[in-house]
Amino acid sequence: MRKLFFMTTAVLLLLSGTACDDIKGKKTTIQITDNNRHYYPILMGQELNIVFPIKNTGKNPFILEDIITSCGCITLEKSSIGTIPPGKEAKLVLTYNSAKNIGEVQHYITLYGNFATTQKMELMFDVHVVPQSLYTKDYEEMFQEEKDRAGNIEDLADGNENNKGYYLD
Repeated sequence: MRKLFFMTTAVLLLLSGTACDDIKGKKTTIQITDNNRHYYPILMGQELNIVFPIKNTGKNPFILEDIITSCGCITLEKSSIGTIPPGKEAKLVLTYNSAKNIGEVQHYITLYGNFATTQKMELMFDVHVVPQSLYTKDYEEMFQEEKDRAGNIEDLADGNENNKGYYLD
């Protein structure tokens, strides 16, 4: 009896594991609305919310495996895309922080998933980041403003006073 139970459990686990592999192995196609965007100018330090609607036009579920951005200033909303069922649409929600950029900025977001015709897909946007006045603030001034907005966090970049690191001659 015990032997039969273990054999049945092993067969069920084996079958369930191959079912997951079958879903990951199936390729699909997606449609991205308004790729290669050009945004209107924004002031330096402002955030830009970027939403890319992505529709699964294939017959299999789309599984987003990885996202790589061209800059650390682009963050992904955690509740954004993971899997898109066939025929459904989801939104890829990103936030661009222009605090460390000035002038024309062009960024890429590379998506990796189970695409039918390619290994990766690239999203692109550009925007002009304009200084707030004729005076361009340096990094320390912008850091101080960000520190003040965050609620006066002393150890934001400096670290604790007993843990400053080291330097070489």
